[in-house]
Amino acid sequence: MDFSRENRAVAAAVIAMVIFNGGFLLLNGLFMLIDPLAWYELVPGVTDTGFFNQHFIRDIGMIQLFLGVAFGLGFVNPERRIGLWAAATVWLSAHALFHFWEVAVGICAPSVIPRDFPAVTMPALFGILLTLWAIRRSRAQKLALA
Repeated sequence: MDFSRENRAVAAAVIAMVIFNGGFLLLNGLFMLIDPLAWYELVPGVTDTGFFNQHFIRDIGMIQLFLGVAFGLGFVNPERRIGLWAAATVWLSAHALFHFWEVAVGICAPSVIPRDFPAVTMPALFGILLTLWAIRRSRAQKLALA
């Protein structure tokens, strides 16, 4: 990835967010696929959402794995970056909004918001920031070539 004309702080933030989203989502997805029962028992708050269902956990694990791969591929493929990151971010944002909706309608207590933030809301926010950065960067590069 060429950051030659990028502010160093911005470049560091982009790299950190990609590493977080790509690494966390990929590893979490693998964990869900390899040992869904351990994932169910170890991740805070998951047991509060209902009974153990290995099929459902593995389904979501595949999604998480693919989202992590999308962030990694987008990092190394600038021409595909916007599409990969935007698609992943749509799912992450919908997932985060669903968690807020559960609080809004009384399914969950407001105390779940800070508990879920690192694994649910933060990846969505990082995805939004990364996608907006990629769009801005793509436009700037097109203008520079014009």
